[in-house]
Amino acid sequence: MRRVRLAIVGLGNVGQRLLELIQLKRDTLRTRLDLELSVVGVCDSTGGAENGVGLDLAKILELKRAKRGIAAYPTGARVEMPPLEMVRTVATDIVVELTPTNLTDGEPGLSVIRDALARKMPVVTANKGPLVLAYSELAALAQQNDAHLLHSAAVTGGLPTLNIGTRDLGVASIEKFEGVVNGTTNYILSRMAEGQSYADALKHAQDIGMAEADPTLDVDGWDAANKLVIIANAVLRRPTKLKDVTVEGIRKITPTDIATATEHRQTIKLIALAERIGKDYNLTVRPTWLDNSHPLARLGAGTMGVIYHTDINGTIFASIEEEDPYPTAAAVLRDIVQIATTRA
Repeated sequence: MRRVRLAIVGLGNVGQRLLELIQLKRDTLRTRLDLELSVVGVCDSTGGAENGVGLDLAKILELKRAKRGIAAYPTGARVEMPPLEMVRTVATDIVVELTPTNLTDGEPGLSVIRDALARKMPVVTANKGPLVLAYSELAALAQQNDAHLLHSAAVTGGLPTLNIGTRDLGVASIEKFEGVVNGTTNYILSRMAEGQSYADALKHAQDIGMAEADPTLDVDGWDAANKLVIIANAVLRRPTKLKDVTVEGIRKITPTDIATATEHRQTIKLIALAERIGKDYNLTVRPTWLDNSHPLARLGAGTMGVIYHTDINGTIFASIEEEDPYPTAAAVLRDIVQIATTRA
């Protein structure tokens, strides 16, 4: 049995679901892959805990569900243990970085990823911030130190958008990428198509936890743009910053727009688009009128989908219905397993 040690930085919804999945899939990992995942270090905003033999995941989850932090873990815990200190002191095989997305300076995730890669430590992350702000730097650091940096959960959660583009289409020329990559806006537009106003659809999305109290990143198109930046860097191999994307959100979409689209047998979706123009790509995020026959037009509320148009692999469409953090946590687990089995 191969034992792979994990240090997990950040225990929000995705981090907690990851711990649950490690427990749930323990027997599957053992029987299928001869693999044992052992969490030897964790930290949240209250502190960190470490144990070389392995931490008690059930106890950690009990603390988090009781709204208590890791500083209350019975043994091996230290109050206010900074994430960077935790990953530097814990003997681990993979660093799993799941801190909240910070699009201002990428911290604390950016420093954690930089430090781990510089020490030749593989990293798995679901955090868009460091990737949007410093993708080229981090990719170069990973290559320089022969360390994996996997981040498939950072784009469309459980949908393997990046894996399709980087692995399955690794020798193809991608002529166009188009996707509904933000679930919140797709939910709102889907409800508006059923007759709700923008305000009512947004409020309902907030009530069920799909939209944040401040929905700016979603409804103004910036979350989709951030994901397109990562896709452009990782899949299209185009060094890209957020300023390279033309962005328009959905706030101005009216019931009249919805009715007009319906009259013309069309559906409005917020589309992230990368279209080859000569040797470069034009990158946009904007509300788009799609014919009802278009695969993305058929995506319902709570669903995301992507299309790759290629020269040799045809046109590939993939979608996912994701209404909770489990598929995103499953994508993190997928990346962990990929590194663990590659290193075997």
